[in-house]
Amino acid sequence: MVHIFRVCQAAAFVVALGCTATAQVAILQIRVVEGEGAVHAPGSRAPRPLTVEVTDETGKPVEGAAVSFHLPEEGPGGVFANGMRTEVAVADSHGHASVHGLQLNRAPGRFQIRIVASKEQARAGMVSFQYIAEPGSGAAAATAGSSHGYRKWIVVAVLAGGGAAAAILAAGKSGSTPAPSAPPAPAPTITLTIGAPTITVGKP
Repeated sequence: MVHIFRVCQAAAFVVALGCTATAQVAILQIRVVEGEGAVHAPGSRAPRPLTVEVTDETGKPVEGAAVSFHLPEEGPGGVFANGMRTEVAVADSHGHASVHGLQLNRAPGRFQIRIVASKEQARAGMVSFQYIAEPGSGAAAATAGSSHGYRKWIVVAVLAGGGAAAAILAAGKSGSTPAPSAPPAPAPTITLTIGAPTITVGKP
C-alpha cells in the first residue's frame, strides 16, 4: 500500500511538472500600437512614445517580457532619453512596453528602429519605420499639429455672376463656431430691350 502511494505521488509530481513546462511561453508576437511611421523635425525630441504590445500565440498579453529598442549607428536616427542608441523596457500587465523622449539628429530621411522582445526561451523581433523631415519642408510641423488634435474644414461654394467662388472656413479643436463670411454680392440684372423692327428700302 505504501509503495502504491509513493508511485501515485511520483506520477502526480511528473504531471505537475509537465503542466508547469506547458505554461511557459512558447511563441511571442510583437506589434507597434503607437508611434509607427512618425515624421520628426530635424533635431527635435519626439513628443509621443513608441509603444509596442507583446502577446503569446493565443493573443494574450505577456507581462514581464523584456523589450529592447535599437537605433541605427549612423545616418538618420538619434539617441534615446538615456543618451544611448539602445533602450530596454519591460512589458506591463497589458503587454505594453514604451520608450519616451527620443532625441532626433538632423540627418533627413527614413530610418528603422529594431525591436526585440524576449521572455524565457521565446523571442520575437520587428522593425519600426520613422522619418526625419527635410529642413523647412513643413512636413514635421503638420504631423505635430495633427497629433495634438484635429481640425475640421468646411468648404462653401458660392455662385455669383455666373462664376464660382470658394470660401474655406477652419474650425479649430475647441469647437468654437467660425465667424460667418460676408454674404455674396447679388448677381447683376441684365435687361434686354427689343424695339419695333425698321425696314429701309432704297431707290430701284
